[in-house]
Amino acid sequence: MGDVVSAFKSLTTHRYVIGVRDHGWSRFRRRLWQRNYYEHIIRNHEELMQIRQYIADNPAQWMADRENPDRSVSDTAGKPDERDDIARLFGGVRP
Repeated sequence: MGDVVSAFKSLTTHRYVIGVRDHGWSRFRRRLWQRNYYEHIIRNHEELMQIRQYIADNPAQWMADRENPDRSVSDTAGKPDERDDIARLFGGVRP
């Protein structure tokens, strides 16, 4: 799985760079992709529904996300790291 994700990130980054150069796409200020990813086998319908809800709710957390280059330090004061949210979702295992 890691090879597939790595290849996908490499291919899409290359296409993005071409888009910036040839088509005037906006430049990305830092990294295009986060360094790691989290994989988990979905074992039942309840887990599937929890993951779907996490995905639906996640964009609302972007302003406070540690990976957001536009966030201010005060946005994250007293808030748990997103990896803590993922760990709670998957039974305590932190990526």
